[in-house]
Amino acid sequence: MSIGHALLGLLEGGPRHGYDLKRAFDERFGQDRPLHYGQVYSTMSRLLRNGLVEVEGIEPGGGPERKRYAITDAGITDVEQWLAQPEKPEPYLQSTLYTKVVLALLTGRDAADLLDAQRAEHLRLMRELTRRKRDGDLADQLICDHALFHLEADLRWLELTAARLDQLATTVVRP
Repeated sequence: MSIGHALLGLLEGGPRHGYDLKRAFDERFGQDRPLHYGQVYSTMSRLLRNGLVEVEGIEPGGGPERKRYAITDAGITDVEQWLAQPEKPEPYLQSTLYTKVVLALLTGRDAADLLDAQRAEHLRLMRELTRRKRDGDLADQLICDHALFHLEADLRWLELTAARLDQLATTVVRP
């Protein structure tokens, strides 16, 4: 995710302080990975340097002065271009899991045990996400659905690989 673009998009609703941007980001996008304040301020400095935001005002606070950021016309254009650009699908053509299976076979370890352990971990996470989805709001439901669909695809791959393990061992161990 482009944190800069997310912060710019939040600024389209009106000028905000860095603290307010962090809070808005965390509420909408950062439930599983909240932003650090330093990340917000370093991103805002870069956006300011690139002319995508401007400081609308500076207010005294209990600590350091509080800058109020506003998005510029260039920032709005940048967000529009980012939103219009489709995300590149990630094909996972060389996953860590595949590498572990091959290395297990090459080193004489039990690749079936590795696949079983991974399947159990996927199922555990799927149960957790299903509970979160059931108890969550629409945003949580959509985020959990996205993750669950990816985990389901991984499970299909785990099953297929387990079914072909002997064949893979033949090609990997004796190329």
